[in-house]
Amino acid sequence: MRAFIDRTHSLGLAVILDVVYNHFGPDGNYLAVFSDDYLVRQKENEWGNPINFDGQNSGPVREFFITNARYWIEEFHFDGFRFDATHAIRDQSTEYIIGAVGRAAREAAGARSIVLIAENDLQEAKMVQPRSEGGDGLDGLWNDDFHHSAVVALTGRNEAYYRDYRGAPQEFISAAKYGFLYQGQARSWRKALRGTPTFRIAPEVFVCFIENHDQIANTGPGQRLRFQTSPGRYRAMTALLLLGPWTPLLFQGQEFGVSSPFQFFADIGDTSVRDAIRRGRAEWLAPFLTLTEEEAWRTLPAPDDPAVFGRCKLDLSEREKNRELYDLHIDLLKLRREDSRFRQQSSGGIDGAVLGSASFILRYFSENNDDRLLVVNFGDGQILHPASEPLLAPPSGYRWETLWTSESPRYAGASAALIATPEQWVLPAESTVALRPVLAN
Repeated sequence: MRAFIDRTHSLGLAVILDVVYNHFGPDGNYLAVFSDDYLVRQKENEWGNPINFDGQNSGPVREFFITNARYWIEEFHFDGFRFDATHAIRDQSTEYIIGAVGRAAREAAGARSIVLIAENDLQEAKMVQPRSEGGDGLDGLWNDDFHHSAVVALTGRNEAYYRDYRGAPQEFISAAKYGFLYQGQARSWRKALRGTPTFRIAPEVFVCFIENHDQIANTGPGQRLRFQTSPGRYRAMTALLLLGPWTPLLFQGQEFGVSSPFQFFADIGDTSVRDAIRRGRAEWLAPFLTLTEEEAWRTLPAPDDPAVFGRCKLDLSEREKNRELYDLHIDLLKLRREDSRFRQQSSGGIDGAVLGSASFILRYFSENNDDRLLVVNFGDGQILHPASEPLLAPPSGYRWETLWTSESPRYAGASAALIATPEQWVLPAESTVALRPVLAN
């Protein structure tokens, strides 16, 4: 592992470790056998007894995890952590354990910069607020809201937690401006309030994605999202993901259109543990598959079947077989990195407007008339006449010029062009187009 990280650093790449500080696995960890103080036996979360971070004799337990963070940073030179399922961590201490872990990790890193990101289903903004304001001082939060809206927009799914999202243009505008969509409202899925206000938090703090290991596996068959929608709509959503003001995340092979699935696989424990894991997966996935638990049990492959793991392996030759999708990601990441405005993320301010039932714009403001306009249409071709939206107007003395389009033949697009005149706008179907201002003739 040390050699791997040294090699990635020589290539200019950072390595972030996914750490699971919310539970022990169902097999292989025997700390609770040696001490009654490692776990809180009176309560359970979805993985069993929670770890004792704030109860009697919890000091050494906290120190174990804090020291573990130091170990990874000092001994292996990891560039940060992604904290798994922090919503499942029970801790009423003066300093939340993840905040304490993060503080220790930064101290261990010294002058070296590290990145600390949390997965938090409760969407607690305090995790990324400064310590001086009572926060935990982390750098980022995963944004499941964006994923759920994106899946609904791409596929029309409305089962399980997707029924709390419409995939509507306003949801993507709100995600660009405010991060989470749920900041204290009720959700029908959990029958509870979700989230806290994020209005002073920069958009780049939120890690957005359309695929990750949990979400793809939660389809049951593990089918990649591009096979659940049209090519044009998928390109348009990819462009929104990679040019949006948030921090984008790509899941393994997504960048070259991998066709292999990603299913849940696990090879741990004896027969009773494996059966329990399989039963738990069937119970969890039944609502997503619109099946009963028994039907899900019979339909889903056994997680410990070696063939399941084998089907999930990447075929790297698809980088060439799916060259158009690979080029799409390469070009978008280059644009995000090198364009004078997109590289600033949210600096300068961002606003948006709904243009239709499946279309909207994001306006990236800047100084010196260097704005950008992102025109997104997940639906059919559309004519705006009249174009009565002020965000469509270019800076005074300028006109809009196409900087990039998802409908380029380079990406197997239809060559459909966005046409913007003083009288009307013509939006191509299932496309995202980036515009920049140029001096009018």
